[in-house]
Amino acid sequence: MELGLAYVAAGLGAGLIVFGASMGIGKLAAASLEGMARQPEVSGDLRTAMIIAAALIEGFTFFALVVTFMLATHKPVEKPAPQQVEKTTQSVEGK
Repeated sequence: MELGLAYVAAGLGAGLIVFGASMGIGKLAAASLEGMARQPEVSGDLRTAMIIAAALIEGFTFFALVVTFMLATHKPVEKPAPQQVEKTTQSVEGK
């Protein structure tokens, strides 16, 4: 059951990541286009800055997606049985 919840969490996490990135790039593009409309003489500089910022946002988005899916497919750590813990404790105390 824990693995199924990990997949659900990964799906929700991926959705939130992509939604946030799309909102950020959309706001970036809108502000850049508004600046180009107000001052056409700096449109080249604004376009360059917009492309660099969009690339950084996309890079962070891909990194976050990779981390999300790695956490979803990570094998859960199994807890040792109580008998094994007692034997380990006794062997350490005996030395």
